Amino acid sequence: MKFKYIEKNPEICGGKPVFKGTRIPVYIVLDLLSAGESVENILKNYPLLKKEAVLEAIKFASEYTKMKEELIEISD
Repeated sequence: MKFKYIEKNPEICGGKPVFKGTRIPVYIVLDLLSAGESVENILKNYPLLKKEAVLEAIKFASEYTKMKEELIEISD
C-alpha cells in the first residue's frame, strides 16, 4: 500500500516511518493518540503535520498490524 504522507528512508531516523518532509516518526503520533491526545492538540504541537497525515497514521498502523499480526502476542 502506498501512503501519501508517510515514508521510510534509511537516511531519515534510521529508516523508521516518518511523515514526509519532516523528521517526525509516525510512532510518536500513534503513541499520543493511544494516550488519548486529540488530533487537534497533536496538530497544535506539530504544526508541520496536516489532519490528513495524522489520520493516515492510523491507517498505516492498521495495515501494519494486518501484515504482522502473527508476530504480536496478545495476553488475556
